Amino acid sequence: MRVLVTGATGQLGRALAASAPAGVEVLAAARDQLDLLDGDVGARVSDLAPDLILNAAAYTAVDKAEEDAALAQRINGDAVAELAATGIRLVHVSTDYVLPGDRAHPARPDDPVGPLGAYGRTKLEGEQAALAAGALVVRTAWVYAAEGKNFVHAMLGRMKQGTDLRVVADQSGTPTHAASLARALWSLAKVEATGLHHFTDAGVASWYDFAVAISEEGRALGLFDHQVAITPIPTEDYPTPAARPAYSVLDCHTTWAITGVPRHWRDELRSMLRELGEGEAGHG
Repeated sequence: MRVLVTGATGQLGRALAASAPAGVEVLAAARDQLDLLDGDVGARVSDLAPDLILNAAAYTAVDKAEEDAALAQRINGDAVAELAATGIRLVHVSTDYVLPGDRAHPARPDDPVGPLGAYGRTKLEGEQAALAAGALVVRTAWVYAAEGKNFVHAMLGRMKQGTDLRVVADQSGTPTHAASLARALWSLAKVEATGLHHFTDAGVASWYDFAVAISEEGRALGLFDHQVAITPIPTEDYPTPAARPAYSVLDCHTTWAITGVPRHWRDELRSMLRELGEGEAGHG
């Protein structure tokens, strides 16, 4: 099977390539090989003749999307519609940001959508185009990996410098390791799942909880050796151009029935930090 992975140099794209099942030929398309800003995305993909497209490419700069809405729309909305229009089986990755995050229960796939900003609106357009074409759409949240820009790396950088932190404590979701998400996507692709699914690692956390766990696990693994003060703050004390969902925990049980229940997010975080530490030791 030939599988085209878009966004191949991103954290999820790398994880997909690294975890491809036996017998799968991965066509890893970075931006210089397949630019979703081009007007002939569909034709270029058809020329590659994959059996399946795993679309891990996205415009993910949530705050910048407020001023770059046209660019976000091109990548998150229009390009997805073009991929779907090829008729090639498509697995598309979406986000918790399509939801308003105003409910007290984990969001089910059939709960009402209501994005709070341009990023969420453009991602919603992409998933709607994919679903209309019979694709598989998988919403996820708070993705991180050993490589790439993400919350874990941002926190670690400041912790290693000994910088005290103030972290939002009234937004909740589920940190999700890109490797865990990649395994789930391959499992769903194998059974040719379609429709809308939710997948994250298990458990719930606030950004503050996540930061505390990064500090504790990072110190335990020797990534730094000093205590860092982390203060919980409300969202109103950390204003951003784009509003964030307050409660974006996803109900993943129907998906987990197919993929298997993943590990708790803290176990996955520990694995990722251990990988990061081994990589740093190898370069030391």
